[in-house]
Amino acid sequence: MEILFIILSLLISVVIGGGFVSLVSQKNGKYLVKFLLAFSGGFLLSIAFMHFIPELYHHSSNNIGLFILIGFLIQLLLEYFSEGVEHGHVHSHDHGHTHSHAVKIPFMLLASLSLHSIIEGIPVYGTLTGITMSSHDHGHGNGNGNDNSLLLGIILHQIPVAIALMTVFISKGLSKKQQWFWLMIFGCMTPAGVILGMYITPNETILTYLLAIVVGMFLHISTTIIFESGENHKYNLAKLSLILCGGALASIL
Repeated sequence: MEILFIILSLLISVVIGGGFVSLVSQKNGKYLVKFLLAFSGGFLLSIAFMHFIPELYHHSSNNIGLFILIGFLIQLLLEYFSEGVEHGHVHSHDHGHTHSHAVKIPFMLLASLSLHSIIEGIPVYGTLTGITMSSHDHGHGNGNGNDNSLLLGIILHQIPVAIALMTVFISKGLSKKQQWFWLMIFGCMTPAGVILGMYITPNETILTYLLAIVVGMFLHISTTIIFESGENHKYNLAKLSLILCGGALASIL
């Protein structure tokens, strides 16, 4: 039952993001993505520093830092292909051509985001069930050694990413059916990682190193979001407020 709840939560977050695009104008949607990303960026950075990094070092060997660095570099490489959709960048190179013969499905973008989603989904089941080293002893979340902050962080981040991805699909001239088909393909990737993680779960060491890689990826995404300025610095105050709110939420989990 728990795994079903995890999968549904992840899928619903993508559906919410995709649905927002239909409900708001392109201009308002752009602001919404920036605000949601600022909140999720503050949350991801905070759970990395307050939850996972101290415990990874406490329960693991000194080389855990290497895996955090590997995660950071993996995300850097993935964003070369995704063009920064993870932190709200939406690029269109179609110059307004929306004829059916000109429709181009952004497979490299989808592949990059999908690989990212699979990797970040693998440690989720372990942290929720108290298996990984990062969730022992301290009992974050519910007091039973379980930590729901990783799942919540992924959900909060997937909503603005889904908005940005749906916007890319629209700019590429995909039909409504194609837009939702490919969005749900993307939405299934993190649940696929969670299911994969269930089979890796008995090996605590592997899961811990994978969690360290995910933390490194979160560090790259969150710091990029935080240090990127809004256009003409118009959104800095609101952005700072949302980053602090995201950090505050992480601190009470």
